Amino acid sequence: MIQIGLFIAIFYFILIRPQRRQRQEHDALLKSLQRGDKVVTSSGIVGEVVHIKDDEVTIRSGEAKFVIMRSGVASITNRTAVEAKPA
Repeated sequence: MIQIGLFIAIFYFILIRPQRRQRQEHDALLKSLQRGDKVVTSSGIVGEVVHIKDDEVTIRSGEAKFVIMRSGVASITNRTAVEAKPA
């Protein structure tokens, strides 16, 4: 019985916990997505975010524009600097 509990604990710490943390980081990345960010999609397309609407993101890659699901953004390669407005 102890071996089964030990096996479940090892399984949790090696597989489930890191995957959960990675998913939370990816969700935070998607929430922080903003216009002008350079992104890579899950299909490998590299482009710049030109419009964000709910769960859809429009990116420009070369001369083409693509509308993709927000969840299709794999990573942000170059974040645009947000200019602070003087108070």
